[in-house]
Amino acid sequence: MAEPVDAWWARRQWSKAAAVPYPIGSYRDDWERYPVLIRQYHPDLNGGITLTQIPPLAEVLLVWQCDAGHVFVATPEEQRARPGRERRRSSWCPDCSALAVRRRAPLATAPEGVLPPYACGHPRDPDRIEAGGDDRCYLCRRLDGSAVTREQLLATVTPGQRDQLAVETGTARKYRWVCSRGHGTWESTVERMLDGRRCRVCRNAAAGADRVPVGEAFLSALAPKPASQVEADLRQRIAERFDFDLGNNAIRVAKPFFNNLEIWPDIVVPELRVAIEYDSVGRHGLEHVGRHEEKDLRKDRMLRAVGWEVVRVRTGRLRALGPHDIVASSVSQRLIERLDDELAAIAGELMVASYRR
Repeated sequence: MAEPVDAWWARRQWSKAAAVPYPIGSYRDDWERYPVLIRQYHPDLNGGITLTQIPPLAEVLLVWQCDAGHVFVATPEEQRARPGRERRRSSWCPDCSALAVRRRAPLATAPEGVLPPYACGHPRDPDRIEAGGDDRCYLCRRLDGSAVTREQLLATVTPGQRDQLAVETGTARKYRWVCSRGHGTWESTVERMLDGRRCRVCRNAAAGADRVPVGEAFLSALAPKPASQVEADLRQRIAERFDFDLGNNAIRVAKPFFNNLEIWPDIVVPELRVAIEYDSVGRHGLEHVGRHEEKDLRKDRMLRAVGWEVVRVRTGRLRALGPHDIVASSVSQRLIERLDDELAAIAGELMVASYRR
């Protein structure tokens, strides 16, 4: 169980029989890849103990202060995992993160008492007042002229919600639907289902991935455009050194990766079946840290499962995640030479030499 920092420090002094159980700088390498946390931690709020004296996995309650002045308590593990899938700077502070969430306006509430059923026979939703001259429930009105029948909707929704959907009357209520192709389940409203917004994996695969065999590289219209000038510089330097076909931007995978059957590496080298990624902490120190590292590792595992190898260029004091990752300070000619060595280690010197310019 986590304990206050002063009690934790006193206990470690006793167990290690030392006035300073962890010298300053002991865990500098573990914390330096979290620049936002370094800025939010203040020794004067934690009994004069510096962040480099605290193990990242210690169950200790530390006091933090964000740039907006919010003071809060969290363990090192909670702070390192805080950003999650968010990209905004306030994600490191729970108070700022809560203030940044948009709150929906509450729905109109029906008067108390038992409401008469709709003309179609389905009961009214007591949490919503429906307007309009057609005295039928929303589902019955939307099914008119739709290619989807009520029976098809009932067959698609998860079994535990079929009875609820059979008397559905609101527009904002979400149900959990089951993909007929085995892509899992997802949440959506009846309105979105009737508008054709079915399983996202199926919709995204139909845009291109379905036409490509598993493990093959291709040009995807869904892939995001490069957002970093450094990535463009790295691509240009690789093109100047090697005669690779760098026109592809996606790789077909066997299982969905965040609702896609394709993965978009920064640089795809189909000749060697190598994906090259450029990682940095970003402007606010939120990229490729915390839970984002878990996503990167999952991405690498899925690529290796279909016969590809991954080389990550890790900057901003990020540690290597894989056996062929390169830790560098910037994109330079020296980096290209190190990348050449890693490609040779993966595909063989003779193979890589045949593509050098």
